[in-house]
Amino acid sequence: MLTESKAFSGFSTDDIPATRRFYEDTLGIRVSEANGMLTLHLAGGRDTLVYPKPNHVPAEYTTLNFPVSDIEATVRELAAKNIVFDKGPDIDDLGIYRGQGPLIAWFKDPAGNILSVIQLS
Repeated sequence: MLTESKAFSGFSTDDIPATRRFYEDTLGIRVSEANGMLTLHLAGGRDTLVYPKPNHVPAEYTTLNFPVSDIEATVRELAAKNIVFDKGPDIDDLGIYRGQGPLIAWFKDPAGNILSVIQLS
């Protein structure tokens, strides 16, 4: 029934203008706005909807993963734009998790949603 449906994902925010500035200006993603909602135009044609929700609660899981070829360079560039990366066990001084699995660094958008940059070899 839905085999041919071009599905897309979405998540909420409590502040559309701040969210737009973050994704567009800080992360450099092309963003459009219609009907009070944002569309993040991600590489590969993977549009993602961001919708306002007055009683927004940030997701407790990673809502978007951004694959990169050089995680250290990407983390340094984002940190220079005042992005703060998670700290914790197996996370180095840059904010990169170096435990099991691929190298990954988690950070949050203005609404507290969890994002990551992940190095895929």
